[in-house]
Amino acid sequence: METRISATELARRLSDVLSRARYRGERFVVERGGEVVAVLEPPTEAVRPITLRELTERLRNVRPDEGFADDLEAIQAEQSLPERPSW
Repeated sequence: METRISATELARRLSDVLSRARYRGERFVVERGGEVVAVLEPPTEAVRPITLRELTERLRNVRPDEGFADDLEAIQAEQSLPERPSW
């Protein structure tokens, strides 16, 4: 379901609009001065935070490609040393 709503009305009823988007799957087209400025809709897939254990598992399988070390060296070579404070 799509509902057109003014930016002012959205500001007044933000909590309700967010709840309707999340729990009812409603989509809102936000207008300002008769012009569409935004669309608010639920995400296409469930968004949930991951645990530290899940992050660790995902990162365990990440491997840099062959040129990664060369890229780091090139970046480092382009940077100057920071100035030392006079104190």
